[in-house]
Amino acid sequence: MRKLIMWNVITLDGYFEGEKNWDLSFHELVWGKELEELSLIQLKSADMLVFGSTTYKGMADYWSKAEGAEGEIAKFMNGIQKVVCSSTLKTADWNNTLIVKDAVAEIPKLKQQGNGDMFVFGSGKLSKSLMKAELFDEFRLCIAPLFLGKGKLLFNQGIPHKKLKLLETRPLVTGGIILRYAPDGKTE
Repeated sequence: MRKLIMWNVITLDGYFEGEKNWDLSFHELVWGKELEELSLIQLKSADMLVFGSTTYKGMADYWSKAEGAEGEIAKFMNGIQKVVCSSTLKTADWNNTLIVKDAVAEIPKLKQQGNGDMFVFGSGKLSKSLMKAELFDEFRLCIAPLFLGKGKLLFNQGIPHKKLKLLETRPLVTGGIILRYAPDGKTE
């Protein structure tokens, strides 16, 4: 059975994006060899990526046309099975993409169909829905050493109370920290 894992880079004050879509300049603070290696390890453990429509559009545009689109990470991103969760999207042109209209109903079925990990990148609205439905098996965050002060919070009001178990902390030479948590009662 697949594990559903949230992966996000957030600021110390909880923002995963600035005030505008794709305002991710703070990612540069933590990006380096360690995070690049972790990205490859995570992609190699995955057999599916899950996105909300806004994140999907941005990722598809970036990875299918990115400089170095032939690099190792780009090859994984472009080749792996992808799911875009959207009630309005009619077509998805990025290679290997399935459109799912009702994420809360369909994600549990998809979890049953494979053995690799399923990662949700970004996708704040989708993540909130999946957290409310208690579908995440793990939360992986990279904390960027910065107070952004404004933007889009990853964890908003309306998320259910949930005790978490710490699985790992890992400091990065860039000053960032990787945190891994599982809902209490779930194991690695």
